[in-house]
Formats: sequence, C-alpha cells, structure tokens
Amino acid sequence: MSSIHYILRMADAVEAAPVQHRRWRETARIRRRRSDIWIGTTALLASLLVLPLAPSSWHGPEVAAVLAVSATSLLAGQRWAIAVIVTAQLLLLPTVWPRAFLPGNDLIVRLAALGSLIAMVPGVIATRRAAAALVLVTGRRRTQTTCRRFHAGLVLAGVIAAVLPML
Repeated sequence: MSSIHYILRMADAVEAAPVQHRRWRETARIRRRRSDIWIGTTALLASLLVLPLAPSSWHGPEVAAVLAVSATSLLAGQRWAIAVIVTAQLLLLPTVWPRAFLPGNDLIVRLAALGSLIAMVPGVIATRRAAAALVLVTGRRRTQTTCRRFHAGLVLAGVIAAVLPML
C-alpha cells in the first residue's frame, strides 16, 4: 500500500468518528423531541378529559387550564414546560383518582377520570426530567445533588397527593 492510500484511509477513519458522534447527538435530540411530543400530547389529552369534571372538584379547573397551557408550551418547543406539566399532573391526582375508583360516580365520569389517569402516566414517569427542568426554572445551579433533591420533592408531593383523598 502506498503512503497516499494509507493517508486517505486514515483521513476517512479520523473523519468518520465525528460524523458518528454527530449522528448520535442528532438521534438523541430526535428521541428527546419525540418524548416531548408524546408527553405534551398526553398532558393535553389529560387536561381535556379533566375539564368536564371541573364543576365538582376543588381545584380542577385551574390546574387543568395550567396543564393545557404548559402542554401547548411543550409542544411549541419550550422544554421548561415539562416541570409545570408534572407539577400540574401531581396536583390533579387527588381530584382524578377518587372519581375513577371510588363508588358513587356515573360511568361517563369514571371513564373520563380513568382516561385522564392513563394520559397522566407519561408525564409522571418523566419526573426526573421535570426535576432537572425545575432546578433550572428556579435559578439554582444544576448539580446532581440538587436534581436528586428536587426529584425527591416531586416524588414526595406525588405520594402526598395520592394519599390526600383517603384522609
């Protein structure tokens, strides 16, 4: 093999590494955008299903409106909105789950509440991303410890919201 062929092959090998790294970054960005679209769409669906339950709930209309606006913001590309979506879904939890599972409700009310609970699942699963976004929204320095503390706070708020209707 001549030195020119060797140099050309090595140039191709060296040039291929940044291209693969760039492709990985692009696929991660596409995957994150698809996740944002999925979370935003299901949050919008959950807010639309909760709104008919509004007249009989203690804070449902306000939180459902906040959820709808933040879902629209996430669909528009504002990545900070995931923190508001998860917080709003955790606040809607004590309003929705008793209507889905406790006796005394009409079938249509149960189906709407169950549908909104199912639509809330992707947002609640994304609490780690929401905690990281919440750290940035509050203006704190984004470190692993701070993100863990915010994540623990969100999980604790979710547990309290789930237990609150039983009291």
